This record gives sequence, structure tokens and C-alpha cells, in this order.
Amino acid sequence: KDTLIVWSEAENYDLALSFQEKAGCDEIWEKICQVQGKDPSVDITQDLVDESEEERFDDMSSPGLELPSCELSRLEEIAELVASSLPSPLRREKLALALENEGYIKKLLEIFHVCEDLENIEGLHHLYEIIKGIFLLNRTALFEVMFSEECIMDVIGCLEYDPSLSQSRKHREFLTKTAKFKEVIPISDPELKQKIHQTYRVQYIQDMVLPTPSVFEENMLSTLHSFIFFNKVEIVGMLQEDEKFLTDLFAQLTDEATDEEKRQELVNFLKEFCAFSQTLQPQNRDAFFKTLSNMGILPALEVILGMDDAQVRSAATDIFSYLVEYNPSMVREFVMQEAQQNDDDILLINLIIEHMICDTDPELGGAVLLMGLLRTLVDPENMLATANKTEKTEFLGFFYKHCMHVLTAPLLANTTEDKPSKDDFQTAQLLALILELLTFCVEHHTYHIKNYIINKDILRRVLVLMASKHAFLALCALRFKRKIIGLKDEFYNRYIMKSFLFEPVVKAFLNNGSRYNLMNSAIIEMFEFIRVEDIKSLTAHVIENYWKALEDVDYVQTFKGLKLRFEQQRERQDNPKLDSMRSILRNHRYRRDARTLEDEEEMWFNTDEDDMEDGEAVVPPSDKTKNDEDIMDPISKFMERKKLKESEEKEVLLKTNLSGRQSPSFKLSFSSGTKSNLTSQSSASNLPGSPGSPGSPGSPGSPGSVSKSTSQMAAITTKGGLVGLVDYPDDDEEDDEDEDKEETLPLSKKAKLESS
Repeated sequence: KDTLIVWSEAENYDLALSFQEKAGCDEIWEKICQVQGKDPSVDITQDLVDESEEERFDDMSSPGLELPSCELSRLEEIAELVASSLPSPLRREKLALALENEGYIKKLLEIFHVCEDLENIEGLHHLYEIIKGIFLLNRTALFEVMFSEECIMDVIGCLEYDPSLSQSRKHREFLTKTAKFKEVIPISDPELKQKIHQTYRVQYIQDMVLPTPSVFEENMLSTLHSFIFFNKVEIVGMLQEDEKFLTDLFAQLTDEATDEEKRQELVNFLKEFCAFSQTLQPQNRDAFFKTLSNMGILPALEVILGMDDAQVRSAATDIFSYLVEYNPSMVREFVMQEAQQNDDDILLINLIIEHMICDTDPELGGAVLLMGLLRTLVDPENMLATANKTEKTEFLGFFYKHCMHVLTAPLLANTTEDKPSKDDFQTAQLLALILELLTFCVEHHTYHIKNYIINKDILRRVLVLMASKHAFLALCALRFKRKIIGLKDEFYNRYIMKSFLFEPVVKAFLNNGSRYNLMNSAIIEMFEFIRVEDIKSLTAHVIENYWKALEDVDYVQTFKGLKLRFEQQRERQDNPKLDSMRSILRNHRYRRDARTLEDEEEMWFNTDEDDMEDGEAVVPPSDKTKNDEDIMDPISKFMERKKLKESEEKEVLLKTNLSGRQSPSFKLSFSSGTKSNLTSQSSASNLPGSPGSPGSPGSPGSPGSVSKSTSQMAAITTKGGLVGLVDYPDDDEEDDEDEDKEETLPLSKKAKLESS
């Protein structure tokens, strides 16, 4: 069939070889036909008619299969009959019915005892093949006989004598002597006890005794899987209904008098109990976890997680994971209720965070699991919203008040200086995990995480990790900042500009040098995003403060493109009347997307403005300054712009030389690793006698004119970075009054004063 060669082993089992090209398929087909002695030009060489004709003949001639008498001398004949029946579904059916009706399995097991007593190895090998064949018949009725209390150990005994092995296995010895049944709480129901024993032994047969099934046999063991599955369902149901058993279990778990070994056994039992519950149908699983919740499983876990025994805590963590994956809302409700009575230190979520932070595994396997659980708990996607309350609002308010400081403690402790105080691999892994969760929060939580980042200055602390020797951690820090910038939120943007938070990124970019690696690409992508999305405030900030460091990067056009955007902004600012329609459209860009903030979050920002950037609005105010430029002729305007540009270039030179660097080259001094503020205050440019200060008598930047032109330039660039272009005549006087203040204020506050 073009690129397929298909053949059938039995009516229900088709196999195929698939080839990428027809030529290869034809070549293999010819070789197969050569071996078979068939003509390769024929599409079908397999004769499928014989089997069905034979089955039809069998069906008509004999209603059932007659088994040989169960005797030692006829074991070989029985083995051949079983083997020959397996390929045909109809024969398998007849063989299974014959074995059921005649009580044949018990007779075979009696012969097994005779063979063992006589040490008849050949007979034992035949019995192995017969019993293995009966497993492959895939019949529940046969399994019930084989796995009964009186037969199961003999069945396992038959499977010890594999003809392919030189020596028999000792499965029965392991099950009777090595494997011990532990009753952590005595089980009074004999039926339940017998079901537990049976399930363990059948599981052992499946995993250890039966050989790995071949490709033809995989489907033939499906009933064995089902048998184990339904046994587990029965066990869970019977235990769940035994209230005395569960009451005793939880009482002993939380009792301080219980010794450590006993407690470990109890926790391991509960863990296995929860693992069994995964086999239940959804409605039964609901009832199961509801029962555990009513019994007080979460308070019990809280007690266990507070203990010193690492193994017990590990098992308790696994149980907690089952609960979170099943019903995160149940866990959230519990921790919010307990917060009203307990201190933060012993809250369940804080215990989980502490275990994550203190994971001793070098690869932090446990911490990764716990971080996944925390992520599930703080994910708004699985939070409920009812008519009375919103779980998102309540739980996130609780989490940021009681738990977030515990999560960020290692991050804050490690970033007090210019570089991480501890930079070993394990610490870096832990901080990377914490940053992953914080990045998730930035994306999915709105005002809670924004308030936390800005009030606690989290982004500045995170960017300290850009200096880590572990590239994956530095990239995690960068990804965190990239996620914030991706929101295009002016609150975040003003915070970034006020604290000059591009400095660590630019420094890392320059220190990376010309290496073409992930760090290089990720940083360039971030600046490219700012350029493509035309984030004006950040564009102006980057060009005004870091252009000297980035202007030589010409292997990508990103930074030159940013400079072009910046110059276009200033052009438009100088000529508002020429581009009035575009400015109106551009003002629409500042409108918040409908999905960004819910109504209650907007209210929250309006009422709590005192805590955030001196009450700046989310949307920057439009520039309402009406300049005299509107009545200037084009030549005058051009001269004024030229004067401002020259003044700006000289001012940047002046700032660079006054910031304490030895080298006049911005790039070299930046990458030297010394901590320096890349932007001195504009007023410093007034100092006379500074190296490189503009001093030629007739120049536009001579000492007498520096202050005035600088303030004009600051006002213009500020407007270009943050505000729209519609001007009003009312605010002319305010520009003159605030001119002196502007030189020493951060960019965001200049914008605020100009529009106040």
C-alpha cells in the first residue's frame, strides 16, 4: 500500500511497517516476497481465507473444544493445544469455556504438586507454558479461580519454572517469608484483609512473575489490569466505609505520644490509600476526598509537616499533592480559615514554602514538586466565583498578606548588595524556582503583585541576579523584567524609570560582549519589543540615559531603531500642528485594554494612590502646554532645535565625565563592573571647570546658557516620553514656574508637575 506493508497475525491483530518513501518500501517488499517465494508484483500475498474457512468448519462441526484428560503423561499435548488456540479468537473462546466447565485449572495444579515432588522438570516446564497461555486467554472467570486463596500460590509456583531460565525463581519464598503484611491499624473485616492480600499477590504476578508481554500479547493481558483495578476500588470503598478505622488512623497520626516509626507507617499507609483513590470514578473520588476532609486530613498534614522526620514530611507532601491536584479550592478554604486562629509561621502554605526552601536534594526534586503545587493554588484559572464572594480576591489578598514574604525571603536575603551574596548552584536553582512563580504572578495577578513589586522594590532586587555566574538564573531575572515590560503598564514603566532599572540589563549586555548566546538574544529581544510596541516613555528613558553605551551595537538595528523612534517623538513634539490627527490616534494608545484591570482593581488603585508613586495616575496626563513655537517661522524653529540638540550632546558628555569614571568611553567604564549611577542630575552640568564641559565663548552650550537649555531639553524629552501632543494655552505660566524644579526630579515626576 504505497509506503505501508501490512500483515495480520489474527483476526483482531494487524501490524504494519511504515516507510518514508515508496522506493524503500518496494525494496523491502521484494526481499520479503523473495523469502516467501511469492511474486512481488502481487499486492496481497497473505492467504487470509484459510483461517476463516477453518474456523467456519470448526464452528459447524464441533460446538465445543474437547480437552485431553488431565494427566502427567499428556501435559505436552495440553501445552500444544493451548499454544495452538491462542492465535484464533474463536478457539480461545472455546478453550476458555472448556477450562471453566471442567474445573481443569485445579486438576492442573494437582499435577504441579506431583511434578514438584517427583522433580519432573520437563513436566514443570510444560505447566509453565500452559499457565502462561491461560493468562493470555484474558478471561475474568479463569482469573477468579487462579487468584483464589487456595490456588494463587500454586499458580505462582508454576510460573517459577520458565524453560528459558537455567534455574527456577523463588517467588513463593519471597511472598511467604520476605514480604510482610503490616497492619498499622488492625483490620477487623476478614474479607477486606483477604482482598488486600490477593491484590498484592496479583500485582506481584503482573510486575515480577509474568514475562514482559510481546507485541502480540499486550492486549491479551488487559483483563489482568482490570482485575487489579477493580480490586483497588473495592479496597478503597471498604476502608472508606469503616469509620472506626479512619478515626483511629487520624487520631494516632496527630497524637504526640505516637512514636516516630509508627507515625511513619501511618503516613505511608495514608499515602498508599490516596494513591489507590486515583483509580476511582470521579463521583467516587469526590466522596473519598470529602470523607478524608471531614476526618481532618488537612490539620493532620499540618501537624506532620511541622515534624523533624524527613521521610514522614516527604510522604505528607505527596498526600498534600493529591489533595491540591484534586480540589485546590478545598485547600484554599482551609488555609484561609486557619489564618484567623494561627500565626503566619505555622500556616499550612507557609510550611510548604519552608520545605521547598529547605530542600536538601542537590537537584531540588522536592522543591520543584512543591513549587508546582503553589502555582496550582495561586492560579486564578481554577478559582471559583460565586454570587456572594470571589475566591480570587479573598485568597490572593490572604496570600500576599500572610505568605508572599515567606516566599520572597531567600530572594531578598541574597540581593542586598550589587551582586548575589550566595551564588552556589543549589541557591541559584532555588531562586530560579521562586522567580518562575513570581513571573507567573505578574502574568496572572494584577493589582496584588503590582503593589507588592513597587512597594517592596522587588524588580531592583531581582535584577541583582543578572550578575550571577549561573546563566539560567540571570535569564530568569531577565524573563521576570520582560514579563513586566510586556504588560505595557505605565505604573510599572514609571517605577522602572525612576529607579533606573535598565542599568543592570545594559551592564549585563555589555559584559556579555560579542558572544552570540541566549543572554545576548534575550536582551536584544526586550529592547526590540519596546521599539516595535512603541512604548514611548521607555524609549525616551533608554535613549536619554543609555544611548552612549548602546550606539556602537550595529549587528542588529534595534538600538538605532529606538533612537529613530525617539527622534520622531521629538519631531512630533516640536511640530504638534503638523501631525494633529496622528497625535489624536496616539492618545488612544494610552487607553487601558478592557481586560487589564477589573473594576474593583481600578477602585483599589484610585483609593490607595498615596502608597504608589505619590498618586500618579495610571494614564499619564496629556501635555497641555501651549508654546510660542506655534507662531515661530520654520527657520526659527529649526535653529532652536539645533541649539537644543547640541546642548543635549554636550550635557551627556558632561554627565559622563562627572560620574566618577576614569575613562571617557562610556562603554568601557560601564563594563568595568564599578557601581555608578549612569545619570547624574541635570543640575550638575552647571559646575564650572568640569572636564569636557562646554566652555567656548560663542557656543550654544556656554556656561551662561547651560542651565536654561538643559531645563528646556528636559521638559521636551519628558513630554516626548510620556504625554500626548494636544496643547492648550492655559498652562504657559506653569512651565516657567516649574523650570528650576525639573532639573532635579525624576522623569515621572516632571511629567506630573508639568500637567498639574
